[in-house]
Amino acid sequence: MIRIATGFLGLLLVVQLGAQSGAPIWNWDLPQVDAVVNRVRAGRDLTPKKWPTGARVAVALSFDMDAETVFLRTNIFSPQALSRGEYGPRVGVPRILAMAEKYNIPLTFFIPAVSGHLHPEAVDAILKSRLKHEIGIHGWIHESIVDLPRQDERDLTHRAFDWWTQRLGHKPVGVRTPSWDYTSETLNIIRELGLLYDSSLMGDDRPYEVVAAGKPTGLVELPVEWILDDHSYYFFDPSNYEYHRMSDNEVYEVYKGEFDKAYEEGTLFLLTMHPFVTGHRSRITALERLVVYMKSKPEVWFATEEQVARAAAAQLH
Repeated sequence: MIRIATGFLGLLLVVQLGAQSGAPIWNWDLPQVDAVVNRVRAGRDLTPKKWPTGARVAVALSFDMDAETVFLRTNIFSPQALSRGEYGPRVGVPRILAMAEKYNIPLTFFIPAVSGHLHPEAVDAILKSRLKHEIGIHGWIHESIVDLPRQDERDLTHRAFDWWTQRLGHKPVGVRTPSWDYTSETLNIIRELGLLYDSSLMGDDRPYEVVAAGKPTGLVELPVEWILDDHSYYFFDPSNYEYHRMSDNEVYEVYKGEFDKAYEEGTLFLLTMHPFVTGHRSRITALERLVVYMKSKPEVWFATEEQVARAAAAQLH
């Protein structure tokens, strides 16, 4: 029977030994199962008693501007496919920014560095807004980190961090991993970059502190969820040229139901969207309808993820 060693290195050793044993997981000892499950866990709830401005609920609307990288990373170079990615920065982002301006809402964009390079005009438009929208890290080229050697994941994340530091004129403070993936090295990389928050995990609806091997890290997690991701409802299957989708009204009702419960509980409503998805005409109309509904409620705080994370981080002290 394998004993759990103390500390993170001991935990990794147990995980590695379990993986190397080749035994099916139902034959693992409980310490091996514990080690795998407890590598990265949800810690204490960081929801403030009241959000800034005395608000009851925080609303963070975020957009992953993947652009062409979702195709480039899988060696799809067809101009037709790449044009779908181009639509996001070219058409979707201006529509999204116009809506944000109309309703006075600061937004968060997570952008692969290569997407930022390919679409400097979209980045400029985001940064020039009086609303001070946020841009966070989203990989170098939306790489599949679970398929990369450990050092490649580290190198690409650092490269993206450095690229955005130069582009923004300051260090980014948040990350959303490409495809919300996590490896055994992801948390270590995030921590060594000194980031304030991550927005890739699903351990709660509320902001929480990330725990590594049983130890609090001080890293704020702003959790995501497929229920609150536009791509889940508007996925296009190129094999049969078909959308696996709900109607815009049905998507609106899901989002509304999630917001209503967040409002009742007094915590966080975080929505993940993509300019090449929600940026289309009927879908931006549905989003605008949701914004109008949320703004009809008292004590709703619209904020960037950085602002939400700083309010949550204040609960750590």
